[in-house]
Amino acid sequence: MSKDIDQQEDLQAEQQEREIDQQDAAEARDASGEGGDASQDKQEEEAGELESLQKELTAEKEKFLRLFAEFENFRKRTARERTDMFRTAGQDVIVSLLPVLDDFDRAMKELNKSGDEAALQGVALIHNKFKETLKSKGLEEISVAEGDTFDADVHEAVTQIPAPDKSLKGKVVDVIEKGFTLGDRVIRHPKVVVGN
Repeated sequence: MSKDIDQQEDLQAEQQEREIDQQDAAEARDASGEGGDASQDKQEEEAGELESLQKELTAEKEKFLRLFAEFENFRKRTARERTDMFRTAGQDVIVSLLPVLDDFDRAMKELNKSGDEAALQGVALIHNKFKETLKSKGLEEISVAEGDTFDADVHEAVTQIPAPDKSLKGKVVDVIEKGFTLGDRVIRHPKVVVGN
């Protein structure tokens, strides 16, 4: 009896193994039939994910470039503002010294009239040194002479008088105060009398 039981158990085990093999074979057939679709779906999913990652990468690159450009603009703007600040600070000092330069010019004219050569030479030395110092800081005189055509962008008309000559109509008749530029900016326009 124990042999019969053993045989029955062996038969049942073999039958179970066959059923398992058949199930595995059926699953394999199903997988091979649907496996093409599953792998294709997986590839499409991966392609979609790759595309979305590439879009995200492109967006991040653009964001980085914009941020970098913004930083460069900020850096340039602050550097420009800093140089403008230094220039403006110097400009204020130079503008405040222009009346002193005008006084020197008037003193030179008066000393020329008086005929005191020693005083004239002393004042001329100081005057020239003062002018050269201001010139080294970027101060330039705007050249204006009688007979020049009046330019409203450059000149400041103090008054108009009847032209003493027809050739002076609309032109500078007299220069009241000299004009100056500092670098490329006009810091004081020349004050002139215009003939009409």
